Amino acid sequence: MLYILPWALGFLIFQAIPMLWSLLCGFTDFHLFRGVNRVGLTNYIQIFHDSEVLHAIGLTLRYASISVLLRLGAAMLAALLLCRTLRGIRLYRTLYYLPSILGGSTAAAVLWKAMFRDHGIVNSLLNAARLPTVSWLSDSHAALWVIILLRVWEFGAPMLMFLAALQGIPEDLSDAAKLDGAGAIRCFFHVRLPMISSIVFYHLMLGFCTALQEFSAPFIITNGGPRGSTTLFSLLLYRSAFTENEMGYASALAWVLFLLSAGCSVIFMLLRRRLVYDPDEEGAI
Repeated sequence: MLYILPWALGFLIFQAIPMLWSLLCGFTDFHLFRGVNRVGLTNYIQIFHDSEVLHAIGLTLRYASISVLLRLGAAMLAALLLCRTLRGIRLYRTLYYLPSILGGSTAAAVLWKAMFRDHGIVNSLLNAARLPTVSWLSDSHAALWVIILLRVWEFGAPMLMFLAALQGIPEDLSDAAKLDGAGAIRCFFHVRLPMISSIVFYHLMLGFCTALQEFSAPFIITNGGPRGSTTLFSLLLYRSAFTENEMGYASALAWVLFLLSAGCSVIFMLLRRRLVYDPDEEGAI
């Protein structure tokens, strides 16, 4: 008990009590400068009748789905390339991993904003290639993709896990598949991918739940614009709490986000048997 006391106190003071307090605040109209009044379920009823909130939920789910799938796809492709024995392979692995050091940081978002502004390096390269430029940060169709590309660029962490998992697969399995006439693509999808499916599933579920809480990139790069095309749920929550000072409504939004993340986690766990190969389970695929 003495050894776990520091952790227990930290969890109680900085997590459990604030969560309980926010749960209670969600049933009030707590305003930072007007005091607190009990309103019951009014905040939650208002949330699901607010078109802006419903739009933010749909946009957040879309962002999470696209960004996570593309990020894991890029990580898998890089891991397959770096799994080979080549001269200088350690240097290549280090260079591919470097963007993850800035993962989720303010510096990376500021850098990305500078690159994709109207006179930034991306449009300069398009001009040099005689291709049409794009107003990335003011185009409602392109702005969300700028944020997605930032998260895809930071694929180093899952790449490292995929690389370690691929190197742990016995070569006998691939050799047996090749003897049976399997090509490189079939060998990957029927031998290598099933063997590392638990690692892929872990990053898929964790990455999706993390993407639902995305805040720094849309806040710094576009501030939710243009015309709300990058107003993700967490940004809407931040505005309710620290711009409009509606702490009760913001607390209710936070619990809706928590329930959304928990619901997605439950769905992933229900799909685990279909997505993860386990030779010890009967009927595994």
